[in-house]
Amino acid sequence: MSVEFDVNLTEKDLYRFNIYQTYHGSSGIMSILIALLMFVIGGVSGYKGSIGYLALYIAVGVVVLIYIPASLKLRVKQIMKTNEVLANTLHFCLTEEALLVTQGEEKGELPLDMVYKVVATKYQVLIYSNRINAYIIPREQLGGKYEPFCELIRAKLPSYRRKLGR
Repeated sequence: MSVEFDVNLTEKDLYRFNIYQTYHGSSGIMSILIALLMFVIGGVSGYKGSIGYLALYIAVGVVVLIYIPASLKLRVKQIMKTNEVLANTLHFCLTEEALLVTQGEEKGELPLDMVYKVVATKYQVLIYSNRINAYIIPREQLGGKYEPFCELIRAKLPSYRRKLGR
C-alpha cells in the first residue's frame, strides 16, 4: 500500500508551521507567560494609581505578544523568496517502508523507522525527521488521501510517535 500526493507550500503554510513550532516550545510559552505577567503587574500598578506604569507594562506586554509572530512572518517571507526547494512542487510517496520525496531530479528518502514523529493539526500534517525539522503537508492538499495516509502511519508507527486528528 502506498499514498502519493503533490505539495505546493505557501507562505501561509510555512508561517503556520513556524507558529506551531514556536508556541509548542519553551520560548513561545515563556513569551505568553511574560506578557501575562506584564498585564498583571500593569493592572496592579493601575489599581495603585500609577497610570504611567500601567501604560508601560501594558505596552511591554503587547510588544512581547506581537514580536514573535511578526518576526516569524518576516522570516517566512525571506525564506520563501530565497529557497527554491520550498517554492516548487514536492511529490510525496508514503510506502510501508519509507517516505519518498522528489522534486525534479532530486530525491530523498526517510525510512519510517527513522521518523521522529507525525503530528496532524487542523491545517497541516507534519512529518518530523528530528525534533526541529519536518516535512510540511497542508491537509487541504492531501484531500481524500488523508485517511489512507493516517491508516498507513497508524499501522507503521507506534502510538507515542504519532498524533493524528480526524
